[in-house]
Amino acid sequence: MSKKTSENTPKLLLRQARLDDVPQLAELTARIYTAEWGHSPEMLRSQQTHFPEGQFVVEYEGKVVGYCATFRIDEETALAPHTWSQITGGGMGSRHKPDGNWLYGMEVVVHPDYRGMRIGQRLYHARKRLCTDLKLRGIVFGGRIPGLAKNIQRYGSAEAYVQAVAEGKRRDLTLSFQLNNDFEVIGLLRAYVPSDHDSLGYAVHLVWRNPRLLDQPDMPPIPSPRHLPDSVRVASVQYQQRKITSFEEFATQVEYFTDIAADYNADFVTFPELITLQLLSIENTELSPFESIRKLSQYTPQVKELFSRLAVHYNINIIAGTHPTEQANGDIHNVCYVCLRDGSLHEREKLHPTPSERNVWNISGGDSAATILTDCGPIGVMICYDSEFPEVARHLTDQGALILFVPFCTDVREGYLRVRYCSQARAIENQCYVVLSGNVGNLPGVNNFDIQYGQSCILTPSDFPFARDGIAADSTPNIETVLFADLRLESLARARNAGAVTNLKDRRFDLYETRWRPR
Repeated sequence: MSKKTSENTPKLLLRQARLDDVPQLAELTARIYTAEWGHSPEMLRSQQTHFPEGQFVVEYEGKVVGYCATFRIDEETALAPHTWSQITGGGMGSRHKPDGNWLYGMEVVVHPDYRGMRIGQRLYHARKRLCTDLKLRGIVFGGRIPGLAKNIQRYGSAEAYVQAVAEGKRRDLTLSFQLNNDFEVIGLLRAYVPSDHDSLGYAVHLVWRNPRLLDQPDMPPIPSPRHLPDSVRVASVQYQQRKITSFEEFATQVEYFTDIAADYNADFVTFPELITLQLLSIENTELSPFESIRKLSQYTPQVKELFSRLAVHYNINIIAGTHPTEQANGDIHNVCYVCLRDGSLHEREKLHPTPSERNVWNISGGDSAATILTDCGPIGVMICYDSEFPEVARHLTDQGALILFVPFCTDVREGYLRVRYCSQARAIENQCYVVLSGNVGNLPGVNNFDIQYGQSCILTPSDFPFARDGIAADSTPNIETVLFADLRLESLARARNAGAVTNLKDRRFDLYETRWRPR
């Protein structure tokens, strides 16, 4: 066992405040605010008594050089106009509510000799960790604007000054720091601290919303009879097309992969687009492309029964690739059957048939794209070419989709890369997960299904909480295999609310919108 030396003993320690810190804290706050306005020992002890886990100090080489105080408060009180003295109980923290759903930041002080060591940032991060651990709505407080008094004549009002700082046209020592730490301005608090002459008594009403809560107003609402899981395991089958002699043989292959996915405790398993074209290899008669698709549609009842049964039997949600299906009006649509483990079956149609599908197989496009509510949250389906139209993914995301599934079928690498690159773009711009599943192999004698190029993958947004390069799982091209990845839903919430970029929040609704016609 190695001996503990001074080199590996932390010099800087962030910890909860203790009662024996009170003398140093009283001295520190007096240095910042003067002896008259610093926190008294009674105030400091009261803060710890009411909410001990919400008081933090930073200790550097045994000396307390930073301090922050918090308490819990209800939303109505926290977001209403107030003064510092009113909401903090005169600095005692006596307004603390053990069941309050917001964390109120009543104080942050840093010793002036130790600024530049990001001590304030460490204390803000400690608050955020406490907020997320307690599953609170967020943090709220009144922030000083010490540059206001010097600039009031130039800007004319506190509102104009705050707006200039928020727009980056002016720097304020305190407010700029808070904005850089992901706090947002929701208003001004007048007479917040009347003795704060630099701020002319004003404070900026600031909030930070907990990005780990999936019900933040910045995210589409997610109706669910129960809490969503922290992590969802998805499987993608890279399926090899091979000649078969019966529907039972096809069912055996599909069941094998479903069984594999279930054995690995996957919540979803995805199959490729047009997986059922394999059934045409059963036929011995030569058919035209148009006739072959209509022949294939005769298997629709068996296909639906098969995947529905497997979903229930193996307790897994199945995105069953696609199957050409004849509609009541005689049109053929390329339909994805989504079979949930509760026994329900949902149909999602390909909206954009490729030129080849239209010209060779006479396939028509569907006219609606709705999410499907699962026990792992809302999901969306984009079938191959649909992924190359950003409006589809955005429409699904606006409905609350967290994961988009893309069954695809491409013959050459160029076609595959179009789907791959566009799907990666959809993951980034919508801050969601995208799961691709494709065919490999070939079916000699099946019209318009000669060769296949596939490299299935599971894609993520491109930000710090996610996998490097935005790829949670990837496959070797043109080899039959199964991919798995665990997808954390809370990472999406964090990215959508407080990521390096926030694509969904930053859309210019004042400039553009996409409207879907009702059907």
